[in-house]
Amino acid sequence: MKLSQFVFDLPPDLIAQYPCETRDESRLMVVNRESGKIEHRIFKDVLEYFDDGDALVVNNTKVFPARLYGRKEKTGAKIEVFLLRELNHEMRLWDVLVDPARKIRVGNKLYFGEDDSMVAEVIDNTTSRGRTIRFLFDGGDDEFNKTLKDLGETPLPKYIKRSAEELDKERYQTIYAKHEGAVAAPTAGLHFSRELLKRFEIKGISKAETTLHVGLGTFRNIEVEDLSKHKMDAEYFKIDNTAAGIVNKAKENGKKICAVGTTTMRSLESAVSATGFLKAEEGWTNLFIHPPHEFSIATAMVTNFHVPKSSLLIMVAAFGGYDLIMDAYRQAVKEKYRFFTYGDAMLIL
Repeated sequence: MKLSQFVFDLPPDLIAQYPCETRDESRLMVVNRESGKIEHRIFKDVLEYFDDGDALVVNNTKVFPARLYGRKEKTGAKIEVFLLRELNHEMRLWDVLVDPARKIRVGNKLYFGEDDSMVAEVIDNTTSRGRTIRFLFDGGDDEFNKTLKDLGETPLPKYIKRSAEELDKERYQTIYAKHEGAVAAPTAGLHFSRELLKRFEIKGISKAETTLHVGLGTFRNIEVEDLSKHKMDAEYFKIDNTAAGIVNKAKENGKKICAVGTTTMRSLESAVSATGFLKAEEGWTNLFIHPPHEFSIATAMVTNFHVPKSSLLIMVAAFGGYDLIMDAYRQAVKEKYRFFTYGDAMLIL
């Protein structure tokens, strides 16, 4: 398929700037692949579509405050530094994006905090926008990590045209976030409240936790028309024996297996055994799911509404069927569903 097939008219005012007041009261579009039927519900109604023995698979990654604002030595120019991932713990080396990139050279020092409590030195140009920096910090690991978190800001995507606020510290995390390492939230999971998950548990639906640390590659623009030529950035994921056991039990019993989010779906599809079951696995995945794709594990999916030409929309179309999903998106625009990170949800059955 071609990238140009994933264009649709998205009015900018449909991109949600704030989360719904209550997590589980966002809107929910339910798309049935077999009948082609589309329903309009509230997210907490999602429970009605699952039964005893089904499995809900979530991504328990935790977002760290990855956006720092600093200044360049001598000139004092304001620099935004976006932490992507730690490269070397002992040396405090980080892979980062800097903006504006053209002002930053190897050897430049960057200062952070009102009292310059953190200093970093640029030691390598990794890409046109990316850099490797080394933090120069005399304290211990705990003090370093605390300083980094105190200086950092919740890394809201650029689609959200406002600065991060206090509410984002809680609402830009899922309630089951555990393992820090993501620079973007697995947004489908943001709709689940503690009360709703408890109701899932009472109904006999098992929750399997996987981890995929979401990187910016998930949101990187696709530059090629032929989708088979697009290369995804690799992201770390982990599926343990407990999660694999829960999923495989549901599969053996012919029960629903629901992937909560595109990141969870990528993890599942990256760890399929030769017999078509889920295996415990840890590593890096650069899997790009696009039509046609034969899905092996999940039979249902919860996802948000994504922007045109994104790898996320393309994966959803691979799972739900291109024509049905593009029709659902046209309906979503017409019915004024909220899009993207803090937007509404879709359940594909």
